[in-house]
Amino acid sequence: MSSGPDPRHDRPIFVLGCPRSGTTLLQLMLHSHARIAIPAETKFLIPAYARRCEFGDLEDRENRRALAEWITTDRSTKFHALGLDAGEVVEEVVAGPPTLGSAIGIVFRAYARRHGKPRWGDKRPSYFRHVGTLLRMFPDAQFVHLVRDGRDCVASLLEMPWYDKDVLHAISAWREAIDRGRRLAERLGPDSYYELQYERLVADPVDELTRLCAFLGEDFDPAMTRPEGLAKQTVSPRKKWHGRTHDAVTTSRIGSWAERLDPWQISLAEAAFGERLAEYGYEPSGLPRPPASQLARFTRTSAHRRLAQRKAALRDRWKQHHEPNPVRCLLAPESTVAAAERTESAESV
Repeated sequence: MSSGPDPRHDRPIFVLGCPRSGTTLLQLMLHSHARIAIPAETKFLIPAYARRCEFGDLEDRENRRALAEWITTDRSTKFHALGLDAGEVVEEVVAGPPTLGSAIGIVFRAYARRHGKPRWGDKRPSYFRHVGTLLRMFPDAQFVHLVRDGRDCVASLLEMPWYDKDVLHAISAWREAIDRGRRLAERLGPDSYYELQYERLVADPVDELTRLCAFLGEDFDPAMTRPEGLAKQTVSPRKKWHGRTHDAVTTSRIGSWAERLDPWQISLAEAAFGERLAEYGYEPSGLPRPPASQLARFTRTSAHRRLAQRKAALRDRWKQHHEPNPVRCLLAPESTVAAAERTESAESV
């Protein structure tokens, strides 16, 4: 006798990693799965959380309406990319449970419903810094961390038109992502946190995606290995930095850091990364260590970033004491709702 739908199948999925580690490719692969809907970066989840106190008591329907209208109409949120009817989403949020996580879950659930899929997720590289926040809203979430050779990430970041920082910050970003990942693996365990490497993903998509699907509690879908078709439909040609997603999965960019970075940048990155590269099987260049002055500059940059992150954490803890509502998502799984509706329908016959 069936015991009903597997509750794992309703768990939100969050894709994270150092910027330029291949998270867009992985998002497209996951969205190609018949049961999973993960949009391009929508950029409203963390900003909504940061502004949660401004929306007031969400027990008040009008405050829920204000929150929903901010999500659906503010130009910074990229809501329009979801292809949803803003008015319908607003009304669904207003009618939903009075928590921030519920409102956000309603938006992503509507996106999954639009694609005829029961499960939703979200992708943003910087989520590795916000896992605690995501868990406050979605305690049952699963996290997928994509790791790529840090030198390739640094080289790619420095080429991005939207990246306005220097090589020291780029190196720091990869090291922070790796170190956060280590802590998350210990804290969350193998049921909630999964790590895979970009190089293995593009070299053997079937094997790596089969393993990922096992973690997610899903059957492997062969469509996941052909994300280029979906990319042509959903990735804007204006985003030239995502242009390669329009082509078949390839290993051609592995190790391209050797031509894209200057020797001094490579040696500085390797010194800063330390044993982290070797632990993932990435071969060192053999270049000599950088001058002490360069390492000192990196240490200062890294320290400034840590201080800024600690200050942000303190501000968030202060806000938690002034939250007008809990933030946890209170939505019932759609499968449970559907089963309840079927039962009501049967009883009314």
